[in-house]
Amino acid sequence: MSIKVVVGGFTVNVVSAYAPQVGLDQEVKRRFWDDLDKVVHSILHSKKLFIGGDFNVHIGANARGYDGVHGGYGFGVRNEEDISLLDFTNAFDLVVANSSFPKREEHLVTFRSTVAKT
Repeated sequence: MSIKVVVGGFTVNVVSAYAPQVGLDQEVKRRFWDDLDKVVHSILHSKKLFIGGDFNVHIGANARGYDGVHGGYGFGVRNEEDISLLDFTNAFDLVVANSSFPKREEHLVTFRSTVAKT
């Protein structure tokens, strides 16, 4: 979903996205990224853009190679599939804002079981 909102005389573009979960077919994931790419390309680079949602990825605890887009305050270990969000963010000169400031672990972990936390 994409909307334009005028705030204090500025037009702000807000995109809400929900990415396919790990384990789904690669074609489904490719279509998601292609569709999001089209939405972002439709917004002028000079305009304000906020993308929020659930990308179903772990960007990892540190920036490691993505210093311009990852603020260094993530959680856990990044895997190969999770690089898609960081590559997308880098390609559009965006940042993963949630990784730009420290948070307590209970604010980083959205799922917890006896054997894992993500």
